[in-house]
Amino acid sequence: MDLLNQLTKEKTNFIFIGEAGSGKSEIAINFAKHLSNLNKKECHLFDMDMTKTLFRSRDLNIEIEKMGIKFHYEEQFMDAPTLVGGVNRFLKDDNSYVVMDVGGDYIGARSVGGFAPQLNKENTVVYYVLNAYRPWSYSMENIDKTLGEILGVSHIHLNQLRFISNPNLGQTTTVSDVIDGNRRMLEIVSSYVEFDFMCVKEELYEEVQKQAEMPVMPIKLYLTYSDIK
Repeated sequence: MDLLNQLTKEKTNFIFIGEAGSGKSEIAINFAKHLSNLNKKECHLFDMDMTKTLFRSRDLNIEIEKMGIKFHYEEQFMDAPTLVGGVNRFLKDDNSYVVMDVGGDYIGARSVGGFAPQLNKENTVVYYVLNAYRPWSYSMENIDKTLGEILGVSHIHLNQLRFISNPNLGQTTTVSDVIDGNRRMLEIVSSYVEFDFMCVKEELYEEVQKQAEMPVMPIKLYLTYSDIK
């Protein structure tokens, strides 16, 4: 992915934030895998979800370690908030890549507020994931409200933000879903922000990139929970 190769010339820390269900955990895992495959530096993935949720990257800790990624998370007791350690050390280490999967909404974003001095530096990019099929992305008013709350508690500067379009409905997503969802998202936000890239499940990548209006990142869906009845 050309964009990723360009980013890694300047950035070492990649933070993924978005409302629950936006797909940020899937994107964070795939992004970490790409970084690990570059074989330039160790890649550290931090699961920053502080409270119990359905889709968590920590549920794939064994698979993630097998990808060559150093995975960091905190064991959780019931619904007690948890915060993984060692974050600042690796954020300051230019010889490592850091990927952070930050819990959904402003409550989850509190987990990174203490790291704001590092997150607002030039070697860090903060990605906000927008999914056209989630209710909080249906209008600019909803997006602005949610984003304002997240920035307020995380203390991340607005100029640190970049945006990802993820028009995803899970395993049932079709090419039409991706193209239509992305077009609708562009209609809502294009007057205010630009997207760095769009994500699409890998099975649809070849067809979508022919029609896409921006760079496309193929992702494998790991958090499918296909064994849940």
